[in-house]
Amino acid sequence: MMEKISLALMIIGGLNWGLVGIFEFDLVAWLFGGSASLISRIVYVLIALAAIWGITMLFSSSNEPAHSSAK
Repeated sequence: MMEKISLALMIIGGLNWGLVGIFEFDLVAWLFGGSASLISRIVYVLIALAAIWGITMLFSSSNEPAHSSAK
């Protein structure tokens, strides 16, 4: 469950950075009243924590590919 939450937050963060890079539009800041607002900062921190969790998933040996071609 933690992996799915982390993945969802990383996707949100990636899409937000894509919007910033392409359109110079920060969706998180727009939704929550600016990039310096407390709620925006909490969302940014949660996305960062999800990314750190993602690093641990990357190096975890227990995660096997979901659709392996081996039969």
